[in-house]
Amino acid sequence: MSAPGDVRPEILERLRPICLGLPETYEEPAWIGVRWRIRQRTVAHVYTADPERNLLYPRHLIADEPPTLMTFRVPAEDLLGLTGSGFPFFRADWGHNVAGAFLGDHTDWTEIAELVTDSYCEMAPRFLAARVSVPPDRA
Repeated sequence: MSAPGDVRPEILERLRPICLGLPETYEEPAWIGVRWRIRQRTVAHVYTADPERNLLYPRHLIADEPPTLMTFRVPAEDLLGLTGSGFPFFRADWGHNVAGAFLGDHTDWTEIAELVTDSYCEMAPRFLAARVSVPPDRA
């Protein structure tokens, strides 16, 4: 088993091009796992939960293996719609617009790319967010 906070390479290989494809984002180690930031604001944070730590996530959704989780920002008006349907999404216990997702074989990477892009637009300065292409049906 991996050390707490380690993220499976295949998850990082999917997230890196999504996150680093956004203007001026950068990757860095976080207190657990990895995060992508714009300036000093976190756009997405991915980590493997350590069952020994008191990390807040819906534990009843987890089987035998510690889950890989990603937290990100959501427009406040969209938070309940995203998290209300349950797995793989949940509402984080901090911030007015923070959601989480369980990542794994079930992950819809197109949806994750859209959510990371939305998170970026929530956190980036307006002039940088304006440089991001958003499909017309989501504008």
